[in-house]
Amino acid sequence: AYPMYRGLARLVGMDVLKTGGTFAEEIDTLEQQWEHYDFFFLHYKDTDKAGEDGDFAAKVAALERFDTLLPRVVALRPDVLAISGDHATPSILSGHGWQGVPALLASEYCGADHVSRFTERDCASGALGVLPAQDLMPLVMANALRLTKYGA
Repeated sequence: AYPMYRGLARLVGMDVLKTGGTFAEEIDTLEQQWEHYDFFFLHYKDTDKAGEDGDFAAKVAALERFDTLLPRVVALRPDVLAISGDHATPSILSGHGWQGVPALLASEYCGADHVSRFTERDCASGALGVLPAQDLMPLVMANALRLTKYGA
């Protein structure tokens, strides 16, 4: 995992597990530790790096690699699955951008919407809309039934 995210995990009281150097190895660790923890945070750096390098083809390839690995996570049948980014990294800018990032939230409590593609434009028109980043974790916690009262 990226060093900053290991530090953030420690800051919020999470155990930081040794995962190896690839996202596939992070998922290996997830599968091995699945029964021992209630929450997991996985970080996929490849799309961010490709965007910062201005390499559109590498970003597409990174997204396609992620798509091949995601079924392993889904197969674990998490109570809540949230997928998003911490910021945009458009290849055309070769750096961080101000644009919104897509967000996905799946649980038995959140219901479905009409969105069938995980893109910035499609997700913006879905049930979550254009969601401020600080609003995602309360929704994750609510869908995990970990809040006494949502919005309080």
